Amino acid sequence: MEKQIINPWQWQNERSYVQAVEVKHAEGTLYVSGQTAISADGISSDADMKTQLTEAIKNLELVISQAGYECKNIVRLNIYTTSTAELWPNFSVLQDWIAKHGIKQATTLLEVTSLFETLKVELEATVVK
Repeated sequence: MEKQIINPWQWQNERSYVQAVEVKHAEGTLYVSGQTAISADGISSDADMKTQLTEAIKNLELVISQAGYECKNIVRLNIYTTSTAELWPNFSVLQDWIAKHGIKQATTLLEVTSLFETLKVELEATVVK
């Protein structure tokens, strides 16, 4: 697989994403449903944003690894949140995770009216190998 990052500017680097990712000769593509802070028993978290973000990341990692893919090959990450005001002070949790895996992904962040039950953040990914 070949990945090429397209960044006409530099400002997005501080925000931990890229403008576009071109993938050639991929062996497979994994489209991951939005992952949230739901326990293995299916119980939605009512914890704070930082805790929910951490749990959503763990769930995303689990799905990706069980499918035989690697987080470093995430090429698209959509972030849905019920409050960007609550997310921003905790955004370093996501940025640190992205840096840890060396992820270079296109990203869209959307504030939505609500998510399932008590959830505050949801991560949806596309991964290649």
